[in-house]
Parts: sequence; structure tokens; C-alpha cells
Amino acid sequence: MAYRIQKDKCISCGACASQCPVGAISEGDGAYEIDPNVCIECGACAAICPVEAPIQD
Repeated sequence: MAYRIQKDKCISCGACASQCPVGAISEGDGAYEIDPNVCIECGACAAICPVEAPIQD
């Protein structure tokens, strides 16, 4: 299952985007977003996020 970012938790710090090895994360409207078609489910975003916003969908 791909990861997704919980918009209500995301603080738009960008830490997840810089750690994504495939570039699946981009800045969206008020929060970062993960493209489920690109996500390889590695968990790098979840490991680096200071507010635990990324979760497996």
C-alpha cells in the first residue's frame, strides 16, 4: 500500500520530499502530497517526518 500524507497533521516542512528516493512527494495545497502511482512504499517519508503525517494508505 502506498503512503499518503494526513493533511491535518502536515506542517509543510518539506522533510519528507527531500528524503523520497523516487520523487513521489510534492507540495500541494497547504500540505505535501504523495503520488500513489510513483510511491515505492519504502517508508523514508514516515521515518523523517517530525509530526508523523505520512501513513500507509
